[in-house]
Amino acid sequence: MQKSKVKSKKAATDVFVMFVVLCTLLSACSEEKMKPAISSASIGYDIPTQESWNATITFTDSGRVTGILHAGHIAMFSDKRSTLLDSSITVDFYDRQQRHTSILTAKWGRVNDVTHDFEAHDNVVVVSDSGTTLRTEELFWNNRTQKVTTTAFVDIKSPAEHLQGHGFESDQSLNHYTIFKVTGQAKPNE
Repeated sequence: MQKSKVKSKKAATDVFVMFVVLCTLLSACSEEKMKPAISSASIGYDIPTQESWNATITFTDSGRVTGILHAGHIAMFSDKRSTLLDSSITVDFYDRQQRHTSILTAKWGRVNDVTHDFEAHDNVVVVSDSGTTLRTEELFWNNRTQKVTTTAFVDIKSPAEHLQGHGFESDQSLNHYTIFKVTGQAKPNE
């Protein structure tokens, strides 16, 4: 009979402990809604408001085509008013008469949704229809001025010359450009 009393005391103690634990857990709950511990900011990225894969976007000004963009992935962030373009991008640029002037390729880029300015990054190559090729790691296109700029290293080959340097400004067709700090210069066949 002693064993029976010990077992029932142990069972009563176990039930009491479980009751205390259950009461503690229930009292810890409140009417307030708890926020999730993980947010998009704590993960290190933002969640886009819209996404598209293998997309083409046509840019126009007063009904005229100014550019056609192709991207493997496009993510629009309304709160930041910007659109991220990645998975390889290609942009065909057109002049005011809607004639093709140049083509840009890069690994990724970004569009300012307010100003429509564009930036391209990583293995940026621009080939103009006039035969000039520009290579750099970052390039910025200003929609208002229709100018292409960078402070990064550039390598430009044209039918007349081969130039290298830091800092660059040009029209989008690469017909009239300036390198601000020339570091190398050669004739086309050298």
